[in-house]
Amino acid sequence: MCPENQATDQPEENQQEVDFHGAAIIDENGREIPITEEMVQQACAELEDDEQENQA
Repeated sequence: MCPENQATDQPEENQQEVDFHGAAIIDENGREIPITEEMVQQACAELEDDEQENQA
């Protein structure tokens, strides 16, 4: 696992704090990608849209 609170795919001067809270996905190259609030909100919106389409 990557060291906590560090983005490792960027040059040192562009690194930013990342708080995984233990939630991440692993991409096809084995990199950890933190699951963000925006990702969760997007998934919820897509589920709601699908549900509304199925009820119509």
